[in-house]
Amino acid sequence: MLTIGELASYAGVTVRAVRHYHAKGLLPEPERDHSGYRRYDAAAVVELIRIRTLAEAGVPLARVRELLRADPEEFAAAVAEIDERLQAEIRQRERHRERIARLAAGDSLALPPEVVEFLDRMRSLGVDERIVRVERDGWIPLAAHTPERIPELMAHKRAQLAGPLLDFYLTLSRALDRTDSDPMLIELADTTAAYLTRLADEQGEDYVGGDIASSLAELLDALAFETAPPARRLIELLRERGWTGWTRLERTRPS
Repeated sequence: MLTIGELASYAGVTVRAVRHYHAKGLLPEPERDHSGYRRYDAAAVVELIRIRTLAEAGVPLARVRELLRADPEEFAAAVAEIDERLQAEIRQRERHRERIARLAAGDSLALPPEVVEFLDRMRSLGVDERIVRVERDGWIPLAAHTPERIPELMAHKRAQLAGPLLDFYLTLSRALDRTDSDPMLIELADTTAAYLTRLADEQGEDYVGGDIASSLAELLDALAFETAPPARRLIELLRERGWTGWTRLERTRPS
């Protein structure tokens, strides 16, 4: 006959767990000896191991009680059901691991491949990482809100990068640590306004401004201003030159 401590040791659980299973009605309490101590037989060890195995598999204790009383056929069916649930949990954990791997990959966590490629291209061309972050943080809600438009928008962006947009990025990169009154920002505003006016005259204002919803454009602008504060001053300078907005550019006065 075994003491409660010996029973717990053989079954690989704590004494507290044994008492808990007693309280839940899973493991019958044995008779006490003349000294008032519980004494367990080998059958109690087997039963306790079955309880522990089911509990460790994630089976609720109420269900454990049901399974312990089931006949062999019912028990086999229940075990098959539990196994199916565990496999589903494993698949879910694998998906979580994939997401963690994507998180380690950085930009690809929440962005389609063509946007990640564009951001990497910006870096390779020497654009300041803070400007790259402005772009990245803007594309994340845009990709979530209108994923079907990403190929079209990215084609437009790649075409711009092949033109004056790269000079804009590089100049803004150099201006990030300058004061609001720095001549570089003023020069950038002059150059940008002239380019936008010429582009609007040649391609139309819709081509320049895009058709992103105003509420989303305001959100993206706020992200840009938080990441690169000089962008706000640049917008003020552009407004003086007939243009407003960051994500959604609009002409404020006739050409």
